Amino acid sequence: MRKKLVISILCICAMVSGLLLTGCGGSNDGEAKDDNTLVYGSQDYTAINPALYEHGEINALLFAGLTAHDEDNKVVAALAESWDFDQETLTYTFKLREGLTFHDGEPLTSADVKFTLEAILDEDNQSEIISNYTDIDKINCPDELTVKIKLKQVNVAFPDYMSIGILPKHILEGKDLATCDFNQNPVGAGPYMMKKWDTAQSITMEKFDGYYGGEPNIQTVVFKIVPDTDAKAMQLKSGDIDMAQITAKTAKDIEESGDYHIYKMDTADYRAIAYNFNSPLFKKYPELTNALSYAIDRDAIIKSVLLGEGQAAYSPIQKTEYNNASIEKFDYDAAKCQQILEEDGWKKDAEGFYEKDGTELKFVISAMADDQVRVDMAKMCANQLQKIGVNATAESKPSLDWANQDCCIIGWGSPFDADDHTYKIFSSDAGDNYTSYSNQKIDKLLADARHTENDDERASLYAEFQEELTKAMPYTFIAYVDADYAIKKNITGITADTVLGHHGVGVFWNIADWKIEK
Repeated sequence: MRKKLVISILCICAMVSGLLLTGCGGSNDGEAKDDNTLVYGSQDYTAINPALYEHGEINALLFAGLTAHDEDNKVVAALAESWDFDQETLTYTFKLREGLTFHDGEPLTSADVKFTLEAILDEDNQSEIISNYTDIDKINCPDELTVKIKLKQVNVAFPDYMSIGILPKHILEGKDLATCDFNQNPVGAGPYMMKKWDTAQSITMEKFDGYYGGEPNIQTVVFKIVPDTDAKAMQLKSGDIDMAQITAKTAKDIEESGDYHIYKMDTADYRAIAYNFNSPLFKKYPELTNALSYAIDRDAIIKSVLLGEGQAAYSPIQKTEYNNASIEKFDYDAAKCQQILEEDGWKKDAEGFYEKDGTELKFVISAMADDQVRVDMAKMCANQLQKIGVNATAESKPSLDWANQDCCIIGWGSPFDADDHTYKIFSSDAGDNYTSYSNQKIDKLLADARHTENDDERASLYAEFQEELTKAMPYTFIAYVDADYAIKKNITGITADTVLGHHGVGVFWNIADWKIEK
């Protein structure tokens, strides 16, 4: 299991922020950029496969699911023109649109849906999203346009999860999903299809005329690999790229150039200190996390690191309708942190650091080196803790070692159903619980919440879940991070009020409707 986690995280990190050794070639690999080409400053990718790796905005361009999310993040029909749920048999029936094809012209049928879901559920494939689909019992395809999915029990979030991109069975059947070259030559049914992938340079996509949502307006989209924040800013100014997600620190400078709109978009994307409960310190003293949570000055971090573009975080579902605003928020109170520590037997040594029974209160906060926001947060958190006698230091690393690190700056978040990025993160045996956090009451509350259709009951369960978290904190929540996108003024169709997800993903939800005005 640990090997799986390390491999998975390394892949995520490569996808999210890119390799450091990337080039800065021309906007379209030396080719002339025409008037109907959009060049996006992107992170790097090592593999593209929505059934295995959830991170990456490019999935929304290349793939399509049975369902999708609209401007308000509500579930709507996509490859499926309709669906219904039989309460008695716990069966979803999805009716596919007629005439669907993949980018290679082959028909997309119910067999491809079945293949995709079974690939996710195959533990040998080590899918990062398997926890979203474990309630599936049986999948039947009575005809090419009908897929029936019988569940073991009700899962309210299931229509959300059917937005997963559908894979082509005719290409992938019998192959090792994790290692096959499909991951570098993906074929989906999204609005754009792969044309060329120049490793560590660019990914070029052409519009797919057979897209179920209608022919896209923009002919070509190039994801140019520009992982470095400063390089993005320079290439925006030079006009080499038309669009990029940028930091708050560079937004003002780009806006003053006069060529770009800066979209400051709300997100469900939070940052937190995630503690490793298998590390010697936190395994022995798991109760430390609550005390330490009082020592973090969130407002100071938001002001300094995010330049005010964010909100203090206290819950993983703070941006949903199920937020419980009455829970303990662990507002900054350094004196309270010290009081709790001292009441628990921690005393300061000659150097002014707390120790107990021969154990010094000492740990390292790790952060990915290619995410400057996380690096800066780690440094500020360590500094704040040092001031009260906690010997915390910060380190930036090219990759995270979940088995051996003390804690790290983590990011999660979903603007969709509250089950998303809660069940699979905080349940004891779920796929993305990388910190070995375990709380049997949390396990039951999250399981009951995903299996309860009554909205009032769900609200009560999620309220209790948030309350229970505060009794034994898995994370020290820091902030929800706004997403700044610099986009050329002649590009239209962006929905500025759509709440984005983890890493600010979601801006491309309606890319087929975008236009480049002449």
